[in-house]
Amino acid sequence: MLQPVSNEPERRRQRGFTLVELIVAFTILSLLTAMAVPLARYRVQREKERQLRQSLLEMRTAIDRYKDMADQGTLGRIEQQTYGYPESLDQLVEGVELPDKTKLRFLRRIPIDPMTRSRNWGVRSMQDDPTSLSWGGQNVFDVYTKSYDRAPDGTPYSEW
Repeated sequence: MLQPVSNEPERRRQRGFTLVELIVAFTILSLLTAMAVPLARYRVQREKERQLRQSLLEMRTAIDRYKDMADQGTLGRIEQQTYGYPESLDQLVEGVELPDKTKLRFLRRIPIDPMTRSRNWGVRSMQDDPTSLSWGGQNVFDVYTKSYDRAPDGTPYSEW
């Protein structure tokens, strides 16, 4: 009579991974993760910078449109100390009532600063120093982020 052949050594090999295989797999996974994290951070930072440039351009364009219309006399009477610039960023959103009683708005809303995640932008008046981080309060000549971070080239984002 023939004895049945035991499959026990075969079953042991099929039970799972060895400790060495698990360590190798974990090491490879860790290396791939370690390489992916800095790349993801880099992309997130570049996206914030792109949004910052876009927001600054949008607000500066609105300020320039306001100034051009004030210089042309389209906005009616302008306060002398403002030199034709808006008195605040809110004025660009709230709008200006024209002589024909229509309201002209220059911004739909103040954009969110991607660096500080707030709508609180730094502003400079025409009388302020170009690199000043404080506002004289006379008018809004320029805007900047209040972030203290620096771009990869070393320039502060507040100087963009």
